[in-house]
Amino acid sequence: MTGEYQGDLHCTAIHGPSGTALATDAPKDNHGRGESFSPTDLLATALATCIATTMALAARVHQVDLKGLRYEVTKEMSATPPRRIARLAVELWLPPAARNVPAGVLEKAAHSCPVHRSLAAEVDQVITLHWE
Repeated sequence: MTGEYQGDLHCTAIHGPSGTALATDAPKDNHGRGESFSPTDLLATALATCIATTMALAARVHQVDLKGLRYEVTKEMSATPPRRIARLAVELWLPPAARNVPAGVLEKAAHSCPVHRSLAAEVDQVITLHWE
């Protein structure tokens, strides 16, 4: 990945293999305009998409496609300095096909994604699965 600071608390980043670009802005509560993902929004999004992808890989082993899985991630920043992510709550709504995956497989996958394992223990991570 490469990138450049654009000024006024905005950055651009380029994904090397695909050339896909994204922009960031500081959040409104930290002197930005909130015009795009903030760096901490990207971390929260990385957790949610990593969980979804890891679960889809686990389901694929059992010939189950989790297409339609939906997620929502809520980020809470610390109330006291230093500024950091204090809590990430990820909710996932699984499609009906998920019931064809053996019990416990998806839950284990959700808690073993690389981003989940890479975050500091001080970040409270709550993962909730909703079976449709």
